[in-house]
Amino acid sequence: MSTTDTNPELENLLEYIKRNRGFDFRGYKRTSLSRRIKRRMQTIGVESYDEYLDYLEVHPDEFVELFNTILINVTGFFRDAEAWEYIASEIIPQIISKKHLSQPIRVWSAGCASGEETYTLAMLLAEAVGMEQYTARVKVFATDVDAEALEYARHANYSPKEIQPISPELVEKYFERVGGRYVVQKELRRGVIFGRHDLVQDAPISRIDMLVCRNTLMYFNSETQAKILDRFHFALHDHGFLFLGKAEMLFSRNHFFTPLDLRRRVFTKVPNGNRRDLLLNITHLSTQQSTSENVDKMTRIHQAAFEIDLIAQVIVDIHNHLVLANEQARNLFNLNPRDIGRPLQDLEISYRPVELRSRIDQVSTNRRAVVLKDIEWSITEQETRYFDVQVIPLLDKNGDELLGVKIVFTDVSRFKQLQNDLVHANQELETAYEELQSTNEELETTNEELQSTVEELETTNEELQSTNEELETMNEELQSTNEELHALNDEMRQRSDELVQVNTFLESILAGLHSGVTVLNQDLHIQIWNYRAEDFWGVRADEVKDRHFLNLDIGLPVEQLRQPIRACLLGESPEIELTLEATNRRGKAIFCKVTCTPLRASTTRDIQGVILLMEEMDRNE
Repeated sequence: MSTTDTNPELENLLEYIKRNRGFDFRGYKRTSLSRRIKRRMQTIGVESYDEYLDYLEVHPDEFVELFNTILINVTGFFRDAEAWEYIASEIIPQIISKKHLSQPIRVWSAGCASGEETYTLAMLLAEAVGMEQYTARVKVFATDVDAEALEYARHANYSPKEIQPISPELVEKYFERVGGRYVVQKELRRGVIFGRHDLVQDAPISRIDMLVCRNTLMYFNSETQAKILDRFHFALHDHGFLFLGKAEMLFSRNHFFTPLDLRRRVFTKVPNGNRRDLLLNITHLSTQQSTSENVDKMTRIHQAAFEIDLIAQVIVDIHNHLVLANEQARNLFNLNPRDIGRPLQDLEISYRPVELRSRIDQVSTNRRAVVLKDIEWSITEQETRYFDVQVIPLLDKNGDELLGVKIVFTDVSRFKQLQNDLVHANQELETAYEELQSTNEELETTNEELQSTVEELETTNEELQSTNEELETMNEELQSTNEELHALNDEMRQRSDELVQVNTFLESILAGLHSGVTVLNQDLHIQIWNYRAEDFWGVRADEVKDRHFLNLDIGLPVEQLRQPIRACLLGESPEIELTLEATNRRGKAIFCKVTCTPLRASTTRDIQGVILLMEEMDRNE
């Protein structure tokens, strides 16, 4: 993450989350991380990161919602079926063939989310070795940083929609139907161990035959990805298998893993045994030789190798007595066989070319090596040499007991001379550069432009890679959102059906009334005009919908209703009745009884309009 991408408010918020909840999101990519945090901020109506931090301090329950938003758990059984077929047909048989029947099979599902891929792995292993061997030998370690997702995975209880990718044969064999849902059988479940694990902070699980971590690394920046891959490399057996998601590649630490099938994102571990391991193995092998002849031979080999080493080396015991010095050290420091066994303090080497006694005491106490760089030693007036001095503790194979201290003198005089020559050459070059500067200005400008273009191309390439991973992340986010929209759509469809039923019911009631019914809003615009009103005045409902009632030209003297309607709207009377002379649609003079009632809201009881009931009265009434 470059400094130009750093938002101090966001970094402060991430530090607060780590300090108060132990979640370290600082290794996540800032673009996707910022997008998810802002989604949560919009939900609660907060605009800045600082305001959101204040909100978290006051509302600690918000941490749960925030973590659920950041830690997207998009997974499924047999996701990318072709890759799982490859695992079942090629990788798992290789793991089994390399194992004795008494040896365990250990698999790690990192970033397991709600457990679908973990149980996919368990089913394939059970199919390969049989349930009896599975129960006795197989351990599937399933880890995630999201405690809520882990709790869901532990219950191993899935809906019919979630198990659709599983073949009917496997569903029948490894699931039990309980109350309309499917529960993983106990025998298969016992082989799976769930636990909370932070890939960035927690120590890795060791001795793993196959590590499955799909579409999890892509959420981290390149530095954090490298750190996680180091831990994966430690976790796996030599030639163990790493199975990643289709959106992920090993751009960092790719020398730790070799692609086995790049298209399906399956890699194998590259062993990297170091010198110390090799020496320990040699020592281990030598202890297995039963005869004194072999032991003596190995001793002579070690002594000969130590003696002819071109680097000067001496060894002192825990009492600071000189016990060994190779030929190069004897010649360099004028040591002779009589000096072997003498206290180091009695020898010139203890203080020339550098004071050793205090360093030996420091190494003996701390059990850590000390390195001294560029130690100058004037051997004669004409000859000065430079050394790198290493003071190294010698421990037993268990690392518990200090056996002595080894001092290594590496002659770096030639390197120092080369450095001095380089400095001199640089000075001459600077002089020449100043003389040619005016000539080279145009060339430098062109070179800088080309360099800038190359850097821009490299940056663009990295951005394209990052964009690809972000697009995969957004695709999973959209998948999650799409499922939410489907649920909302089903709910809206249900409510729409209910609304149609209510409207049909209301229309049936209005059509059955013998009175004309008109409903007006607060602006006196017509909202409802029933069939009886159409019959009275000869105007259809679609002709008067949303028209101003007092502007109607019908047989009813609507202007005389202005004051009663206003009184109802003001709540001055719960009901007003009056009888008007009118002419119906057939041209017949009638007396029309009009009842004006306020239309109130069901909850607040606020007046939202007026209901008018119109009935024809007998002239004798």
